[in-house]
Amino acid sequence: MKFMVIVKASLESEAGQMPSEELLTQMGRYNEELAKAGVMLGGEGLYASSQGARVRFDGDRRSVIDGPFAETKELIAGYWLFQTASLQEAIEWVKRCPNPDGGQSEIEIRRVYESHTCGAELTPELLAQQQRIAEQLAARQ
Repeated sequence: MKFMVIVKASLESEAGQMPSEELLTQMGRYNEELAKAGVMLGGEGLYASSQGARVRFDGDRRSVIDGPFAETKELIAGYWLFQTASLQEAIEWVKRCPNPDGGQSEIEIRRVYESHTCGAELTPELLAQQQRIAEQLAARQ
């Protein structure tokens, strides 16, 4: 099973403040542990929302909203992609993570849809399209 592990933003991350060298060192060790165990598929930190934008959809209309965005607790500061056998295993790995904020912080874990979990809506044509896209992405790496 694939899971997106979402690190919530803080006032500091939204202010563009980089984590301390100590936290970066701890996270580096944690990432190495995840990689050695075959759990980590990817992961990155994100710039503050002030350097981003949102595209709002309303029928056929599109509008752009420039950051920063107000609700820090609803924003993402970074993520990992995990491959584990279960949600419980992903939880156990996240519980070993260094505290990303030092004080109160939260990491959200969400399962990622995979082709074998989509059901009848994923027709053979759509499955073939997904395979072509996956091959194109793999060729870039």
